Amino acid sequence: MSKSYLNWSSGKDSALALYKIQDSEAYKVEKLVTTVNSEVDRVSMHGLRIELLKRQAASLEIPLQLIALNGTVSMKEYNAVMISIVNQLKTEGYSNAIFGDIFLEDLRKYREDQLNNIGIKTVFPLWKKDTKELILKFINLGFKAITVCVNAKVLDKSFCGREIDLGFIESLPESVDPCGEHGEFHTFVYDGPNFKEPVGFEVGEIIERKYTPYKTDNDCFKNNVQSWDTAFWYCDLLPK
Repeated sequence: MSKSYLNWSSGKDSALALYKIQDSEAYKVEKLVTTVNSEVDRVSMHGLRIELLKRQAASLEIPLQLIALNGTVSMKEYNAVMISIVNQLKTEGYSNAIFGDIFLEDLRKYREDQLNNIGIKTVFPLWKKDTKELILKFINLGFKAITVCVNAKVLDKSFCGREIDLGFIESLPESVDPCGEHGEFHTFVYDGPNFKEPVGFEVGEIIERKYTPYKTDNDCFKNNVQSWDTAFWYCDLLPK
């Protein structure tokens, strides 16, 4: 098996990608890599407390590596940090980077261009899969997840802090991808078939945060909704 690391968001796509890879004989995931916002000590975009992220990795029994970045990091700075981290991973024997992306072409190309230059192979186990089928498989496999962030432009407050189940999927507007692949919602997975035990938490406050629009300095993200969406509902989960 090829020594691999998985870019771990703490959400459903990462969890399903990990499960699929663990069911194969080609790759062995020996590390989870997650970017966190150093200004608030939370998972970037998801807003998840780092303590819950660490408990999640412990339950999966896979070492976790955090990459701390400030909330206003430029693409130039981001690329420099990531190149340094990936080069270190390469010296540790890692040859593959696994992602849970499904169909964001520009994002995949960016990842491939950056990592192939370093000599790291990119792997996308969920690529081009039907997102309705993927989310139903996620539920049927026994994964448990809760929404921790929703895009206020496409979903209202009631969708934040909800369990990912059939009721949630059926209540989504037709314009929203079932897996939230366009950034409509983000999740925290707290249990599943590859978890040693559930991650305990309590649902805290749900708040709306608004951000100042910014222009990305990298064209590969020009179609990524997160580059210009400016309001999100966050559900704070408290370690239990």
